[in-house]
Amino acid sequence: MDDITQQSTTRNSWRNRWWQLVIGMVCMALVANLQYAWTLFVAPMHARHHWSEASIQLAFSIFILTETWLVPFEGWLVDRFGPRPVVAAGAVCAGLSWILNSHATTLGMLYFAAVIGGIGAGGVYGTCVGNALKWFPDRRGLAAGLTAAGFGAGAALTVIPIANMITRRGYEDTFLFFGIVQGVSILLLAMLLTRPILRQQGARKSRFAVSKVDFTSRQMIKTPVFWVIYASFVAVAAGGLMATAQIGPIAKDWGIARIPMSVFGATLPLLTLTLSIDNIFNGLTRPLSGFISDKIGRENTMFVIFIGEGLALLGMMQFGTNPYAFMVFAALIFLFWGEIFSIFPATCADTFGSKYAAANAGTLYTAKGTASLLVPIASVLAATGGWNLVFIVSAVITITAGVCAKFILEPMRRRWIESHNQPPQGALAVAGHGNGNASRMSHWPEQTGE
Repeated sequence: MDDITQQSTTRNSWRNRWWQLVIGMVCMALVANLQYAWTLFVAPMHARHHWSEASIQLAFSIFILTETWLVPFEGWLVDRFGPRPVVAAGAVCAGLSWILNSHATTLGMLYFAAVIGGIGAGGVYGTCVGNALKWFPDRRGLAAGLTAAGFGAGAALTVIPIANMITRRGYEDTFLFFGIVQGVSILLLAMLLTRPILRQQGARKSRFAVSKVDFTSRQMIKTPVFWVIYASFVAVAAGGLMATAQIGPIAKDWGIARIPMSVFGATLPLLTLTLSIDNIFNGLTRPLSGFISDKIGRENTMFVIFIGEGLALLGMMQFGTNPYAFMVFAALIFLFWGEIFSIFPATCADTFGSKYAAANAGTLYTAKGTASLLVPIASVLAATGGWNLVFIVSAVITITAGVCAKFILEPMRRRWIESHNQPPQGALAVAGHGNGNASRMSHWPEQTGE
């Protein structure tokens, strides 16, 4: 059915690649609350059920692990069956998870809902990013960045209504209402998604190293360059995830969470306002950094931004007890962190080709799940050495990742791509034939409707 509907592209404007990009962005925005609004529910759940904050935060880690480590399988489904059924199933799971949260009276039920939510969020996230990489092989950084921006900035539009509804009606009704609204909306949008019709041709010229060969995920994970990319992703994602999950407890421990702050005539608690600003910056950086990386190169962008994140973490440590400084440095942390969700998928597709981009980007995305294992460690570090120790460790890891990206990953990736773009004589006759062989062609979407 999907192949038949694709042939009517010229009769359906939403199958234009820019419309497909917009639909993916909206889907991402609608599923973003599962991660970025989570911190608003921690305190109310603790007050209602007297569960420890560590036990509640374990649900967040379960969600992240499930979301990320199932994405390779979901990406394989996208490459095989198209984006529509995967996003539709993700919509059902995303909505169901918050409905379950609204009725959860035990930690076991909360953890089960986290698994369901992780499946849903991963299906939507992995599909939309992978589909964008296929539709825009000429602008991978920008396309992945705009798509990921929906996930980063989407919660900014709803974090205040969610916080207000929790105050007025309780966290249970808030989970139920937003779970239904988000799930139904994503399900309807899923019906408009489609994959491009790929045609084979030689890769276009680029100022930077871009593979002419398409590698499957199984082939990709056997390469050393993949694991260097993966390690860089883990290092930088860890600091941002700690901030995402722990920014509420940090503000509470510093005694500034409920300080009233006035902006444009509205007065909001510091934590609520900070979360809104953070999500805006988290979304803004993704297309901006992706666009910049298309122009100056992936590793050059990583070098500047990763070091910037490390400095922002140190700034938060030094000045964060001041309410205004807290907002500024929290915004900078999210600004420098969010770009990994545009640059790394683009780097993956540059290195391993477009044909299996959804599964490959999904496999790389599991690095976020690996990084989430460090979120509980942040609480342990905070208990032993205070939040300063958390910031110092995160900053050192992030700055090291930036230096390694420029001086280790860049030359390594360039040499690897060049060696495979110019195979030994006769390899072209073999490539692409039989199972397990990389396909030596770049795949480009038909540009119908543009």
